Amino acid sequence: MKVSIAQTRPVKGNIEENLENHLQFIEKATRNEADIIVFPELSLTGYEPDLARQLATNKADKRFEIFQKISDTKKITICVGIPTIDNENIFITMLIFSPDADIIQYSKQYLYETEAEIFTEGNNPIVLPFDGKNIVAPAICYETSIEEHAQNAHEKNANIYIASVLNSVNGIDKDLNRISNIAKQYNMTAFMANYTGQSGGYECAGKSTIWNDKGQIIIQLGRNEEAVLVYNTETGEIIKEVVNSNH
Repeated sequence: MKVSIAQTRPVKGNIEENLENHLQFIEKATRNEADIIVFPELSLTGYEPDLARQLATNKADKRFEIFQKISDTKKITICVGIPTIDNENIFITMLIFSPDADIIQYSKQYLYETEAEIFTEGNNPIVLPFDGKNIVAPAICYETSIEEHAQNAHEKNANIYIASVLNSVNGIDKDLNRISNIAKQYNMTAFMANYTGQSGGYECAGKSTIWNDKGQIIIQLGRNEEAVLVYNTETGEIIKEVVNSNH
């Protein structure tokens, strides 16, 4: 299976511009025949909790039809981040577009304390089965610090763990260790897609990473790169594609 992660530089609160940039990353992933691409937390808006209510939408948003179209034609699963709204509740959501399938809204189940003032916890734990032998467990940032989240992924036989995060330069080392330990403890190949640049008042750390199932780093991007990593879980082949976005 070919798994790809994107390290992007977000444009604050600008869904349209971020979406255009996403398409460049997706193009690199599809060119390398990736089966899935995962973007950082709230990737279509940037990590901007203060703007979440005014930017919140849902999976029926017409702007996102392009993702489903690419998914269907290129046979790639696309995982992007957006705040969603249901009644008055706002969620930190990963929209998952899979080939010829309904869109999945996976909402962050475990919120960081400052997020709990704005967002509601999701309650839809999921894993994504691929090709009969690989099962992907998505995680959104703070969820990686909750033992039950990784445990649930393991109990559902996930062998690939992909964290969509915003990680600052101050918090990155702790999180890298944490995800490494998850990979090692549960024998999962692990991935972390982080931002570069600034978002939500944070200086983002980059360092998007892939670990083997022993928790050892296979490859890690630099702090300032905008790039896609594609990893073949069977052959170990790694492809890195630098993206020159519009900003």
